[in-house]
Amino acid sequence: MVNIRSGLSRHVEDVITAFMDDGGVNTLWQDPGERAWARPLVGFSSGDDPMWEALREVADPLHWTPAEAFAQAWPDMQPGPAELTVISWVLPQTEATRAENRSQTAFPSLRWARTRTFGEEINDRLKVHLVASLKELGVEAVAPTLLPNFSWQNSPRFGFSSTWSERHAAFISGLGTFGLCDGLITPLGKAMRAGSVIARMRVPATPRPYTTHTQYCLFHSSGACMKCAQRCPAGAITEQGHDKEKCFNYIFGLVIPYIKEHYGFDGYSCGLCQTGVPCEAGIPATKKE
Repeated sequence: MVNIRSGLSRHVEDVITAFMDDGGVNTLWQDPGERAWARPLVGFSSGDDPMWEALREVADPLHWTPAEAFAQAWPDMQPGPAELTVISWVLPQTEATRAENRSQTAFPSLRWARTRTFGEEINDRLKVHLVASLKELGVEAVAPTLLPNFSWQNSPRFGFSSTWSERHAAFISGLGTFGLCDGLITPLGKAMRAGSVIARMRVPATPRPYTTHTQYCLFHSSGACMKCAQRCPAGAITEQGHDKEKCFNYIFGLVIPYIKEHYGFDGYSCGLCQTGVPCEAGIPATKKE
């Protein structure tokens, strides 16, 4: 195990940033040189943070703790939860992609659809790259969503859920809070994708500058806004929250065939509730602010 030492968290941030600065990797395959993702945001949390256990109550009873996920890749090791660090990051959509999707009312724009499909491949490559970079330092690591046992399920209580949630990992790692539509509102906005790696090392956790899991959402803080609900073509967002089944049925019933017919590839996306809203590119200011 690597103990706290000067520069380790900075090294991890530099590895992530350098990977995403590579124009040959971080590309939209739309116009030469156009980036798929803007500059990333990185946070850290400890494997023994009590919020990991709490996720079994608020997200899914089958959600892994960092120790459970790590043990699947390194079964011969038995580090305590406090010996593990979750490295989480946010990959923000670019202004060009956000602007294009902002103009849509029923289906995702071409840039958005390509970023959700091919850009997520970049996110997975970043996970593999970071694990390999840490191995060079003698640090064992794993990307939970790339584990063979990672899965999605339909929970009777929580609806569609997974054994590891990148958004919840980002929340625990100090990177943002949830909105009415279930999207994570970060300092760089809600139009983003998240990723994470668990490493056998200790670095200081990123402070969480919030006290509730919905603090950055205007609806939850003041009862106002509802812009994401107005943007949702499926009617899946109401004052009661996000209807995952309606969202799922709209995407699989209408959006996926649309992307195939109009854009020529198999894609899964929508993102209208993430653009054209006050939290698209940052934390919205409340009236008190």
